[in-house]
Amino acid sequence: MDFSVVVEYFPRLLEGAWVSIQLVMISIVLGGVFALPIALARISPVAWIRAIPFAYIFFFRGTPLLVQIFLVYYGASQFDVVRESVFWPILKEPFWCAIIAFTLNTSAYTAEIFRGAIQAIPPGEVEACKVIGMTKTQMYRRVLLPRAFGIVLPAYGNEIILMLKGSALASTITILDLTGMARTIIARTYTPMEIFLAAGAIYLVISIVIIAIFRQIEQRQNRYLGTLSIKVPDKG
Repeated sequence: MDFSVVVEYFPRLLEGAWVSIQLVMISIVLGGVFALPIALARISPVAWIRAIPFAYIFFFRGTPLLVQIFLVYYGASQFDVVRESVFWPILKEPFWCAIIAFTLNTSAYTAEIFRGAIQAIPPGEVEACKVIGMTKTQMYRRVLLPRAFGIVLPAYGNEIILMLKGSALASTITILDLTGMARTIIARTYTPMEIFLAAGAIYLVISIVIIAIFRQIEQRQNRYLGTLSIKVPDKG
C-alpha cells in the first residue's frame, strides 16, 4: 500500500470531516430542540396527544435513514407547490436536505431518550416537588428536566456517535462530507484501502473526542447525584 497518497490528500479529507461535523452538530442541536416537546407529549396523560408523537417516532425509527434522505432530497422536488414556495432555495440544496433528514431522524431517537430519562426519575423526587407546592411548570423547569439531563447524557452521547456514522449517507446526495470526499479521492487515485483507512481513522478520532467531552459533562452534571441508566433505542 502507498500511504503517500494519504499525506497528499489529507487536507482534503479534513475538509470533508469539517462538513461531516457541521452536518452532525446542526442536526443534533435542531433535533434536541424538537425532541424535548415531542418527549413531553409522549408522556402526556391525554391519549390523542400521545398518539401524534408516537406516530412520528414510529415512522422515523422504523424506516432507514437513507430512505428518509431520499424522500427529502428527491421527493420534495416532485411537487410544484414546493418548487414555487419560499422554501425551495433551501430544499434544492443537498446540504440542507441532509440537515432536514438528519434532524427529523435524530429528533425521533432523542425524544425517546428524553422520555426514558424523565420516566427514570425516582417517583420520590416527583412527590417531593408536589409536597413543597411546586406547579407542574416549576417542577419540570427546576427539578425534573435538570435531573433528566444528567440521566440522558450517556445515551445522548451514543446518539451523537450514531449520527456521526450515519452522516456518511450524505455522500449519496452529492455532499462532499468525509465519506464523499474519500470516494472522490479514490476515483482519482485508485487507492481505496489507503483512503478509506484514513477516513475511518478520522471518524474514530472525532468519536473519541465526542466521548471524552460527554464523559466530562456527565461527571460534572452528576457529581452530586446518583446515576440512573436508561435503555438506548436501537438505531439498526
